[in-house]
Amino acid sequence: MDSSAESPVADDAQHLAPESTVVMAKYDLNAPEPRTRTLDSVTGISKKGLPSGTVGVMGALVIGLSVCAPAYTLTAAVGPAAAEVGYQTPAIFLMGFIPMLLVALGYRALNSAMPDSGTSFTWATRAFGPWVGWMAGWGLIAATVLVLSNLAGIAVEFLFQSISIIADNPAIAEISDNKFINILVCLCFMAVATFISYRGMTSTKIFQYITVIFQMAIMVWFIVAMFVGAGDPANEAGRMPELSWFNPLEVDSFSAFAAGIAVSIFVYWGWDTVLTMGEETKPSKGRLSTESKAAMILVFILVVLYVGTAAATVAYAGLGDTGTGLNNPSIAENVFAALAHPVMGPAAILLSLAILVSAMASINSTAISPARTLLAMSHYGALPPAIKKIHPKYKSPYVALLLSSVVASVFYAIMRFISEDVLWDTITALGMMVCFYYGITALASPWYFRRTAFKEGFGAVMSKFVFPGLGGILLLIVFVQTTVDSMDPAFGSGSNVGGIGLVGIIGVVVLGLGVVLMILQSRSTPGFFRGEVLAKADAESDTSAMPVFDDGLGS
Repeated sequence: MDSSAESPVADDAQHLAPESTVVMAKYDLNAPEPRTRTLDSVTGISKKGLPSGTVGVMGALVIGLSVCAPAYTLTAAVGPAAAEVGYQTPAIFLMGFIPMLLVALGYRALNSAMPDSGTSFTWATRAFGPWVGWMAGWGLIAATVLVLSNLAGIAVEFLFQSISIIADNPAIAEISDNKFINILVCLCFMAVATFISYRGMTSTKIFQYITVIFQMAIMVWFIVAMFVGAGDPANEAGRMPELSWFNPLEVDSFSAFAAGIAVSIFVYWGWDTVLTMGEETKPSKGRLSTESKAAMILVFILVVLYVGTAAATVAYAGLGDTGTGLNNPSIAENVFAALAHPVMGPAAILLSLAILVSAMASINSTAISPARTLLAMSHYGALPPAIKKIHPKYKSPYVALLLSSVVASVFYAIMRFISEDVLWDTITALGMMVCFYYGITALASPWYFRRTAFKEGFGAVMSKFVFPGLGGILLLIVFVQTTVDSMDPAFGSGSNVGGIGLVGIIGVVVLGLGVVLMILQSRSTPGFFRGEVLAKADAESDTSAMPVFDDGLGS
């Protein structure tokens, strides 16, 4: 069977390697021969030159924790969440887990059928076609650019705070308020993190082990200390946790609920980075793939940690609008900076360092997701071909890494000048982007498996069709509601441009830019947008055999 006639990618591969080897397999992305790349003659799915068999379950789990960055995530998210839902912050973090769990089931099913570093982009393209798939990929890239800029901002603040504690000079912490110094240090953080990711997944994994163990240990200490402090009679704001805090029905309005969910989605966001490593993980011995096992374990750890931290923080700090109260706007975008010394005393420096290394490590590991999505989009002709270059020694998508880091740095510099509360606003806008592309990806599962799930039994119907479908619908509803509400100039931090909420402007401009770039790219490489590279299909019509070609990207 001559597959080159049916796929431009196959044609390129065959042109680069006339004496290609043919192997018949089903999405065999762990092919033992490193000089070949799988390429499906019908779907067009193929390997992209990433090194295989380098990351196990523990390594993927550590990288996933590093991307989610619990210490950084919580200090940035607890304040905005409490501002929306008050004492129900633990409930909203728990509710945020539900759509994430439903989405996780869809991700697992899609990843098992189509393990590809493009994840949302590839899966949505296969299920809904190239136009929807392109926007799903854009949503993932946009969300990551937003969070990279926010990560760098948090790292800068905690760098100067840590130095001020060590030097016993509070004035040093205020240096981060200087916009030019702030941006310069931010660029340095981005450069270092990009270099580490550029060296490839193995060096990334080693770096993450050290930082994750440190921040998790300090976070457990901090949570216990807050619960103890909440019961201290000297702490007038302290309250013991109540069952009502875990009841989402206590939230005042659906708008507040939707805004709170968008923030809570942010705290879980990043777990799917583990699944983008599907082409680099070691072969699994069980039914689930290595990356799927790591993703399931990761989500469980995050739920316990986040709900516990939310309850402890609300119990200790209360909802006052002064001091360490969670409704104090001056601490909302960086709550733990204000709580560190009251809670931990002389050990506050450890919390500052934990959040600093959490943000630094997450800048590094978060870059994995957009770089590999950019790689996949370029590889399949949805973006310019220069982006898909793989470093010959380190096997990292270095052009895509550089591109995502540069765009994130520029975005941060611009936002630092137009928003007084840049961290708060980017967190809220990020939540909107995550709801957008997660929602599309989740719905790809029931659509792709719509003809086969009902033939496989009740379990397949629920895990591939019902649950992911519900998760996708919930997230898209939250996305629409939050987008409408964010146009209000009082939304989020209250920053606005011309009387329109800055968060709403960010969301509309980012998605609008995606549409413009998509239209321009469709004129440059129309083959992808005509479905000639990644064919639209479902699980029943999918091919069960494919020839393997050398795609010319190196071993």
